[in-house]
Amino acid sequence: MTFSETQARVISVAKLAASLSEHWSPRIVAEVDDAYVKVAKVKGSLTWHSHENEDELFFVLKGRLTIEMDDRVVDLIEGDAFVVPKGVRHNPVAIEECLVMLVERKSTLHTGSELTDRTRDLASQLRPV
Repeated sequence: MTFSETQARVISVAKLAASLSEHWSPRIVAEVDDAYVKVAKVKGSLTWHSHENEDELFFVLKGRLTIEMDDRVVDLIEGDAFVVPKGVRHNPVAIEECLVMLVERKSTLHTGSELTDRTRDLASQLRPV
């Protein structure tokens, strides 16, 4: 399903996330004003990074997610949501495979200013699910 096909339709974010074949490769499934709604299948550690001008909302659809930050660690289970405030260095980690939904401003770079083999550009995130 392409991004444009999900607009103005009922979608199952959990099913879309479960259908992904790559870890840490978020896909945009909806647009709300100046924000994208993304889904991802994650496992392992992403990378330490920050988003200097944007908050980032994580919502766990299935599994467990840990968000490491310089001053604390937040553990999330299915149904939990957490907002990483702008400018806060963080590293999402999932010991077992986890499905997440993210809400981010359209300007948010996947791994902030950190570039790794897991960094995905906007074109990659807009690919069909």
